[in-house]
Amino acid sequence: MSNIEQRKLAAIMFTDMVGYSALSQRDDKLAQELLEEHRRLLREIFPRFNGSEIKTIGDAFLIEFNSALEAAQCSIEIQRTLAKRNHDVTAERSIELKIGIHIGDVVHRAGDVYGDGVNIASRIEPLAGAGGICVSMDVERQIRNSLEARFEKLAPTELKNISVAMDLFRIVLPWERKPKAETTSKNAASALVGPGKWKLWVGILVLLSAGLFAGYLLFFHRAGPHAIRSIAVLPLDNYSGDPSQDYFAEGMTDELTTDLATISRLRVISRSSTTQFTGGHRPATPEIARMLDVDAVVEGSVRRSGDKVRITAQLIDARADRHLWAKSFERDSRDVLAMQSELASAIASEINVELTPSEQARLTSAQPVNPEAYDAYLKGRYFFNRPSDENLNKAITRFEEGVRLDPNFAPAYSGLSDAYLWAAFNEGFITAAEGKAKARNTAEKSLQLNEASAEAHTSLANYLSWYEHDWAASEKEFRRAIALNPNYAFAHDQFALTLTCQGRLAEAVVEGRRAAELDPLDPAIAIDNTLTFTAQRKFEQAKKEAKRAAELDPAFFFPQMQFGWIEIQAGNAKAAIPALQKAVELESPPFATAWLGYAYGAAGDRNAALAAIEELKKKSINGYVPQFNLAIIHLGLGDRDRALDLLEQARAADSQWMMYLKIDHIFDPLRSDPRFVGLMKKCHFEEEAPVQK
Repeated sequence: MSNIEQRKLAAIMFTDMVGYSALSQRDDKLAQELLEEHRRLLREIFPRFNGSEIKTIGDAFLIEFNSALEAAQCSIEIQRTLAKRNHDVTAERSIELKIGIHIGDVVHRAGDVYGDGVNIASRIEPLAGAGGICVSMDVERQIRNSLEARFEKLAPTELKNISVAMDLFRIVLPWERKPKAETTSKNAASALVGPGKWKLWVGILVLLSAGLFAGYLLFFHRAGPHAIRSIAVLPLDNYSGDPSQDYFAEGMTDELTTDLATISRLRVISRSSTTQFTGGHRPATPEIARMLDVDAVVEGSVRRSGDKVRITAQLIDARADRHLWAKSFERDSRDVLAMQSELASAIASEINVELTPSEQARLTSAQPVNPEAYDAYLKGRYFFNRPSDENLNKAITRFEEGVRLDPNFAPAYSGLSDAYLWAAFNEGFITAAEGKAKARNTAEKSLQLNEASAEAHTSLANYLSWYEHDWAASEKEFRRAIALNPNYAFAHDQFALTLTCQGRLAEAVVEGRRAAELDPLDPAIAIDNTLTFTAQRKFEQAKKEAKRAAELDPAFFFPQMQFGWIEIQAGNAKAAIPALQKAVELESPPFATAWLGYAYGAAGDRNAALAAIEELKKKSINGYVPQFNLAIIHLGLGDRDRALDLLEQARAADSQWMMYLKIDHIFDPLRSDPRFVGLMKKCHFEEEAPVQK
């Protein structure tokens, strides 16, 4: 079998490191280090363009592609990655490649590839020059109308062992500077003086005028209606060589996003919408721009070595897939927040976004941090962003570690408040009453340490809504958070939820829409928007939001639960059962089982409703079943007095679910009961009747 030949047409890429042999003679250890790094970087890129590695030959790669376009796109991405990596490194540590591409017949035999396609690619590679790409005319002809790049034709070249001189082209990369024309002072002088030169002077004046006009157009393009005013930070790659450092790269992405988000004149997409583009299989940049509706993206890498942190970032005109700017920043780990702020300021300057005085002050006031405390905080956020009982427990542990290591580190307290509140809402391993004091104390502590933290104000606002039902104080905190960070999608989302629960639905729609604009790929925001539309009795629109959430995350239990909940609100309890059953089958908190129990009871299946109560006992915390969960099942069974008893107990136990009393239509049969009226007053709801519009 090993001698069987396979002949086909393929695009072949040949790469070669510049100066590797000479470096090996001077510093073999460094040469080996750079060789391995270069191989790792390229092997992460090849699969993104369907490239198949045939073999390595010393410091060279031989790669096969199904199309010339994929080969060219891959070569550009390789040179882009290396240009970004080489920025601000010493010349000794630079990695530069020459790349040649040809398309032609190849023969596969015994695990190797032969033929003119291979021979020509290897012969034209040296002509590319350091950091360059050289392609044959056959390749140029196939890609010139598909690739947004300029081609420079080289002089007809005779290649070793190739009988006919070939037309070759060099791809001009977007970040390359055009070489300046070289003229001697003598030639320049003779061109501008002497008889009959007035026509030349007129021509020069015309050209100067055209140049000024072009400059004006360029300025208008950058500063006018088509300027960059929306941006997304794609997940920064972990270049530390250790997968366990992924949390650190994610944290750096989050911090840069947060810094940019404080700029009021810039729309910044939230991290939860960009996180799906982690790794080497992200779509093309224009496609990402379309999905996120942004003008530009920031991409780059993070490398942490000892006490040093380096971030290399590049700014890309997303729709044109055009490189605009790149720079590397390196600091001691204590100054990592200042480095992030400096990077955000540099990006704002590059795209001509004017900072307000307060924004400028905020981006220049970052203080040194305790590296160990900051590391613990990043790990906490890493787990909090992947919510489950186990991960919430890990998040709390890490945030508490951050507080212990640095009692003055405000973000760790805000993280604790968020984790306590969500864990208590799920009632997975702490009760609502246990979470209440902890959520408040940590939010207030975070604000004491940093009053300018939008995250801390949002944490306190959520506490005031979910626990105290102090709607005015909560609104004040939400508005302060949004003023500090207009692009904080979570604040807009939670504010929308609070407005919905108060029946202020028109305002809630505005805030919910803004949250979705800032975080278009977050299923949780779509879920929260279903509440607003359902409260407006716009059930089909609510279902569309639930469907969108399900498409964004098919494994998320909440979309299925919302499908069922929407049917319940519309009075179709029986129709709700299949979706709620799916929600319970997925990894879901106890309240999903409670809503399924309600649907069973309201649909007339008493035995199934009672079985749901028994199932809740199995999922409970040390035998404790949240009273609110039991209350809604008894309400479905028609046992109103028992439901009211349990709701009063739930209020006494600080159940966060009480904030839904005003908008949830399952409580309509209770609204005239004095006990329910009393509950509404305790939750500071002014109107007793449910909101219909």
